[in-house]
Amino acid sequence: MWVKELTVINFKNYEEASLTFAPGVNAFTGDNGAGKTNILDALHYLSLCKSYFNPIDSQQIKQQADFFMVQGVFEKGDQEDVLACSLKRNQKKQFKKNKKDYQRLADHIGVYPLVMISPNDSFIISEGSEERRKFIDNVISQTDNRYLDDLILYNKYLQSRNSLLKQQALSKNYDDDLLAVYNEQLVLVGEQIFEKRKLFINPFIEIFNKHYQYLTNDTEPVELVYESQLFENRFVDLLNNTLSKDRALERTTTGIHKDDLLFTIHGMPLKKFGSQGQQKSFLIALKLAQYSFLRERKGFKPLLLLDDIFDKLDDKRTRKLMEMVSHDDFGQIFITDTSAERVRNTFHGIDVDVRIFEVSNGKIR
Repeated sequence: MWVKELTVINFKNYEEASLTFAPGVNAFTGDNGAGKTNILDALHYLSLCKSYFNPIDSQQIKQQADFFMVQGVFEKGDQEDVLACSLKRNQKKQFKKNKKDYQRLADHIGVYPLVMISPNDSFIISEGSEERRKFIDNVISQTDNRYLDDLILYNKYLQSRNSLLKQQALSKNYDDDLLAVYNEQLVLVGEQIFEKRKLFINPFIEIFNKHYQYLTNDTEPVELVYESQLFENRFVDLLNNTLSKDRALERTTTGIHKDDLLFTIHGMPLKKFGSQGQQKSFLIALKLAQYSFLRERKGFKPLLLLDDIFDKLDDKRTRKLMEMVSHDDFGQIFITDTSAERVRNTFHGIDVDVRIFEVSNGKIR
């Protein structure tokens, strides 16, 4: 799978731009703030129906404009599709495939899989468990549409249960029968999500370890562990045992919405004891494992987007990374960097087609 053409209109800092890509490496170079990353985000829109960086669609519209439009020509096997995402101010976002509207955006997720590696990924390590759950959910959702439906349903039931807890705390009228109904709904879909996360994690960890060992020459022992309260307890028992706590706090304190990934290096928490370079290598290995997992499950190569990838990586690790992603296991790649010369030097001697675009103030050549 690869993207042949991309057109953006009134998207972020671009008034209009049309690009034709190479099936190998496409690099966007220029000063910080020029708009390099915005091109990657346009591709993210076409793959996952949303921005990688900002969940508010209306904020992607260029200032003083009334709408934005992103369109791309994708080729997968013998099939060529035109994908288009557009939004007018104060209206609903539209997403079309070959000029036909999707009834549900969720039906598009995973059809054109994509992996983004960005400096923003540091949140996966530095922030709370929600960021790490989002990572797991992003990977599985691109291979399993039912999983995404289950997540949407679980969050709906969780919100309903939390609303009931707040109402009961306010009224002091505790309806145990209604709470039991919400518990049953939450348990049914929550256990399905837990089982899919369990099936996902072991093969994923194996792939992650291979990528990390390659990037670091196997010099740093790291570990990735999936944590869930459901390993030790039935979900229904957790809900019953924490009912008093839930009523006091007016929210559901146990369940798969508390799952986490534990990252360690030399047996210590990566967040506290990993250097910037070690954390960067860990995150890159995590995302490359996502790429490999998607490729194995989908049967074709996803898009790989590398935003400011040379930041905080030494030349040796950068070279190893570029050699890896230029291998046949990887497909079309998009890179941003401030230096065109650095891109040329990095890929010098690596047998891959590289097309370099120079970006300046929302203009590309």
